[in-house]
Amino acid sequence: MSTAPLSTVIPATPLSDTERSAIRRVAFCYPPIPSDKGTPLLSQNRQFQWFSHPTAIYPVVPASAATLLKARGYEVLWLDGIARAFTPDAFWETLTAWQPDCIFLETKTPVVAFHWQWAAELKRRLPHCRLVMAGDHVTALPEETFKATPVDALLKGGDYDFALLSWLEGRDIPVDLATLPRIDRALTRWQDYAYRNGNFARTPGAYLMSARDCWHGKCTFCSWTTLYPTYRIRPVEDVLDEIGALIQLGVREIMDDAGSLPVGQWLTDFCHGMIARGYHKQVRLDCNLRFGALSAETYRLMRRAGFRLVLFGVESANQATLDKLNKGLTIQAIREGAAAASAAGLDVHITLMFGYPWETREDAERTVQLGREFLRTGVAATLQATWLVPYPGTPLYRELEASGQLLTQDWSRYDMRSPVMRSPLSENDIRACIAATYRGFLHPFAILRQLRRALGHPAYLFRGAAALIGHLRDFVQRSPEK
Repeated sequence: MSTAPLSTVIPATPLSDTERSAIRRVAFCYPPIPSDKGTPLLSQNRQFQWFSHPTAIYPVVPASAATLLKARGYEVLWLDGIARAFTPDAFWETLTAWQPDCIFLETKTPVVAFHWQWAAELKRRLPHCRLVMAGDHVTALPEETFKATPVDALLKGGDYDFALLSWLEGRDIPVDLATLPRIDRALTRWQDYAYRNGNFARTPGAYLMSARDCWHGKCTFCSWTTLYPTYRIRPVEDVLDEIGALIQLGVREIMDDAGSLPVGQWLTDFCHGMIARGYHKQVRLDCNLRFGALSAETYRLMRRAGFRLVLFGVESANQATLDKLNKGLTIQAIREGAAAASAAGLDVHITLMFGYPWETREDAERTVQLGREFLRTGVAATLQATWLVPYPGTPLYRELEASGQLLTQDWSRYDMRSPVMRSPLSENDIRACIAATYRGFLHPFAILRQLRRALGHPAYLFRGAAALIGHLRDFVQRSPEK
């Protein structure tokens, strides 16, 4: 199904027809966020992080929103100060010179307080400009933002394109992914995101989404389940046409960032379409998948169709934790699925998390060993290890809040850099687990495989090495604060 209920628009005060008709120039903004923590990974990211090694991810749904408004006759400015490494002064200069009537601003929990301050400054510099904010945090706690800053409207939910247009035109517009115009890559400066991304073995790379967002959609920690409670799939031919257009731009690798790639007949038809059009010889594909959904034969078909990298959320090596997170997985399914995908010639990337309030040191160590084992044996080509963060609006957050296990509601600390909930492990214990997991890349067998994988793509090896060094720097042990 491609249709779903309209995302909710919550206005501070309703716009009159006259006020609405005066809005013709709309800016999509990601203001620079200066911090000694590094580069904020805000856009197109389910779990916010600061990266020591600068990374840029193309924000697919906001780009769709910008394209949709342009198609409806609005003047649109795409201004990502993070991806373009703007200084705050340069960003403000560019924005104020353009004189927008309205600004769209996506936020997330760890930087929402910064955006509240930025919004107040916006109203001082451009008092007649309307501000619309979106994201999982304002979806979960809209009243908080209305109290904290002079915002004109909030978009509750993740279909920013349809919701923003509905607010601007004062009428409900049904959400139907098949009706969206193809994203205007030039308008949204796709090349700003085409190179500084560790997922891409080949550059330039690009992002798209074949679906919104995950067909499982039940993981208790995932903030995007609050944005996309209903799974919607785009038609196969529509996605293939978009891939063809990206190939024409010179794109060499594409990340399909749907929370879970559509499976079943859709995936079979898609793979055969890639082969029939010859795209499998021109571009490589990456995607998010779930264990237990595909056969070894399907993985082999994906490899023939041009898929290179498949990303899986493992989260923990402990079955009790997987059950508590409502992952719908078994450890056996994880092992079998990773082995089958790897045997088919796909590069497997897994994600692991640490700091669960119910896990002991022995539990965490099992996860460390699973990650290192997968790297050592080649079952996984890469992995990501992070701190568990319970975002507002998620079932995990509600559970921890009700049980008194949250340590703070200082949202700036919800950034995977320090604990925000009680745990049997100390902060340095958790940091040590994450760092130990990443050191699995330094095993001789893992190094040898990376060297073989990088043949013909030396830049990929250098990017991966820089990212690993950055991760190790991010999670070195710190002395307890006094």
